[in-house]
Amino acid sequence: MSAKMLSLNQMKQFALQREAFIYYIFFFVLFFFAVILHDTAFLTLSNFMNIVKQTAPLTIMAVGLTFALAVGHIDLSIGSVVALSALVGALLLQHTGIPLAVLGALLVGVTVGLINGLLIERLQVSSLLITLGTMGIITGIARQLTNLESVPIINQDFTYFFGSGKVLGMPILLLWTLIIGGCAYIILKKLAAGRHLLAVGGNPAAARAMGIKVTKIRVYALIASSTAAALAGLLYAGRLHGARYTLGEADLLTVIAAVAIGGTSLFGGRACIVGAILGTWLMGIINNGLILSGFSTNEQMITRGVILVVAVAIGVKEVRNNG
Repeated sequence: MSAKMLSLNQMKQFALQREAFIYYIFFFVLFFFAVILHDTAFLTLSNFMNIVKQTAPLTIMAVGLTFALAVGHIDLSIGSVVALSALVGALLLQHTGIPLAVLGALLVGVTVGLINGLLIERLQVSSLLITLGTMGIITGIARQLTNLESVPIINQDFTYFFGSGKVLGMPILLLWTLIIGGCAYIILKKLAAGRHLLAVGGNPAAARAMGIKVTKIRVYALIASSTAAALAGLLYAGRLHGARYTLGEADLLTVIAAVAIGGTSLFGGRACIVGAILGTWLMGIINNGLILSGFSTNEQMITRGVILVVAVAIGVKEVRNNG
């Protein structure tokens, strides 16, 4: 009986936590569209699989951004990293094998993350300003790299592993989501590195007093964010059978909204990987539902903006309450 009471108390405590908010809104939105779109293909398994595949790059970006937000930084350059890494990978694939092409694309993410981290920490400037600047630089490089031309990918092995393949009947894009999400969850919840990330984001002075290398942790978090964006670029290139400079440019708002509404604080100290994944799926369901309902792209953008404002408002209110 005591074990049952303990379990009930734990469930009650979780239900009242900020992280549980994403579950409530996820199932509410799912139920809402299921009712109004009951005469469409909305509730079919193939439709949900399409949503998962379409949002896979966004999910990977959201998981990476969660690390940056956990330490109190924001990374606005991730959309431009998606485009540049996809182009670099596609160009290398024309002259080398898949391993070198993937390595080159991921190195774009590592390099950008390292530059962002060092500039922010050395100059003691807001991450918002630094990553806004690097976003412009990277976008310009991506446009210049191929003179605004798309780069096709005809390597079937690449498109299989990063886009259209299946493993035991499971779409490989879903497998990528589960692998990256699972690794990130273990790091944040089970390893000392995750505790250090949250400690740095929650109280940097206290983290320093505990012997945590705050600067190094922040730089690593930004590298993780940018590298995840580079992987997202590869997934885009694999799914679309090509790369172009526009990849990722419209994803930033969606990713931030997904991470924020998923329970990660925009001010550091709290991160939720499961919430980030559900948040991107939620945005995908909303987009899918709006499209099936006949809403335009502009109306979808307005909806994403409203969701972000609501998520930020909830986060600000909680910070004030805890303060």
